[in-house]
Amino acid sequence: MSEIRLSKNFIKNTVKLALNEDLYPSGDITSNLIKAKKKIKAKLISNQKAIIGGLLFTKYAFKLIDDKIKFVIKKKDGSIVKKNSLIATIEGDAKNILIAERVALNFLSHISGIATKTYQFVKLAGKKCQICCTRKTIPNLRVIQKYAVKLGGGTNHRFNLSDEFLIKDNHIASSNIKDLVSLAIKNKKGKKITVEVDNLKQLKQIIGLKFDTVLFDNMNIQNLKVGVKLAKKYYETEASGNITIKTIKSVASTGVNRVSIGSITHSTSAIDLKLEI
Repeated sequence: MSEIRLSKNFIKNTVKLALNEDLYPSGDITSNLIKAKKKIKAKLISNQKAIIGGLLFTKYAFKLIDDKIKFVIKKKDGSIVKKNSLIATIEGDAKNILIAERVALNFLSHISGIATKTYQFVKLAGKKCQICCTRKTIPNLRVIQKYAVKLGGGTNHRFNLSDEFLIKDNHIASSNIKDLVSLAIKNKKGKKITVEVDNLKQLKQIIGLKFDTVLFDNMNIQNLKVGVKLAKKYYETEASGNITIKTIKSVASTGVNRVSIGSITHSTSAIDLKLEI
């Protein structure tokens, strides 16, 4: 898989785009009403239990507006925090702190939300079953969202379409499953090959061919158990398809090696955070 890099330069440029979006074309016309050079101290507090993530994004939101603002981190990325926990302190010009506030909180609440939801799945799945994210990410935020998944103890699936062969249902509907797998093996060149199957009949057509992972998609627990038993001697096994907090334990109990869950990135609730002056 492509290596995910979260460099300071990347963070800075990402935050700069977000600030530009928020301030174009006339700046913060409300915060400009605040008296010039008024100094304040503020606390960044979590309103709920969470895994915190994205503090450098938050820090740069303030820094890019005013590099004299003091942002002191009290919790590290990946920390479990309780309700009312102090995450960071901010000290500096009131107007500039208020200008950066929403962008700073948006990054932190979104990244923390993904990390927290991932952590919940990881704890329920147990140590023998990995939780993976997918390509169901917000466009242009994939690096950030996959970083958040890792903070929550999850594993990153392929980053993009070049990372590995993933033969899915629509590929199969457009061709023949055995022919596609054979072509992927022929063109492998060091890439992993994953094949999605919707039923046991498809699995039996390809079992024994030399690829890496069988992805069982939207299978009921009974068929998933049978599929894992048939495939585990030859392949890594993966399950996907509308898997929730309520169903993850039963899916993991089938012995599947990993579970991929789109909802941890595409529809996770933000963590409730506040800036208290």
